[in-house]
Amino acid sequence: MDELISRLKDMQVGKVKEQEPLANHTTMKIGGPADLFVEPSSIDNFIKTMELIREHDIKWRVIGRGSNLLVSDKGIEGAVIKLGPGLDKLEVDGSEVTAGGGFSIVSLSVQISRKGLSGLEFASGIPGSVGGAVYMNAGAHGSDISKILKKAFVLFEDGTMEWLTNEQMKFSYRTSVLQKERPGIVLEAVFSLQEGERDSIVAEMQKNKDYRKETQPYNYPCAGSIFRNPLPQYAGQLIESAGLKGHSIGGAKISELHGNFIVNAGSASAEDVLGLIEHVKDTIYSQFKVKMETEVEIIGRK
Repeated sequence: MDELISRLKDMQVGKVKEQEPLANHTTMKIGGPADLFVEPSSIDNFIKTMELIREHDIKWRVIGRGSNLLVSDKGIEGAVIKLGPGLDKLEVDGSEVTAGGGFSIVSLSVQISRKGLSGLEFASGIPGSVGGAVYMNAGAHGSDISKILKKAFVLFEDGTMEWLTNEQMKFSYRTSVLQKERPGIVLEAVFSLQEGERDSIVAEMQKNKDYRKETQPYNYPCAGSIFRNPLPQYAGQLIESAGLKGHSIGGAKISELHGNFIVNAGSASAEDVLGLIEHVKDTIYSQFKVKMETEVEIIGRK
């Protein structure tokens, strides 16, 4: 590991840190240290970083803005590579938009709406990166990434890179081919949008943003929705029906505003959150015979 760190620093690939707390890089403000933390300053430096990590046979994973993520209190073994400012390009060509994997999906939706382009209104309150949003087919308000993605530039585990079309992404509810079948990292994404009336697009964006503020607890550190909706039922409604809103373990609490959110109400640990998740699963199955599956990704040392 020491040699790898030395080479990464010598090559000036970007920020390189040891034992960096992941709580500093997740929206839930929870997570132990990464053995090695790298934030490449460009796509080229990202690729160089990955080449060195593979050469040294080090375990690795990539994060974006740290939403939809619960990191173990014991941290993450190996390297964590963050898609940050070096991978946040934005190009607009008519109604076609190319964005880097590290670009904020909220910022993208705002900037695009001001240009009179429609299709990203649903993303006005999703606190993640473009790469993460494509990876998990993020969505809200009746739409999702699969409706607008034209293609994605993906770096695969073996170091190969490829443009995947919408069809090749095999999108389904909060899922893409990149999660299990072909693990990979979205470095860039191209979206096909539609020209529209700027004022009505901005108004729709504001409506969605206001709805999220009224119904979701983003005034507390959280990871977004914890459970997938067991359609045709909804996770939040089941949790509320079970009387679990407000239930807490340690510093972790099921939001009183929305049952499908667990918030860090004060120095919560990952173990606190995991305890709540298991309690919800057991309670919902006991009362409704419904198996709850997590939407939030749980990573790190056991």
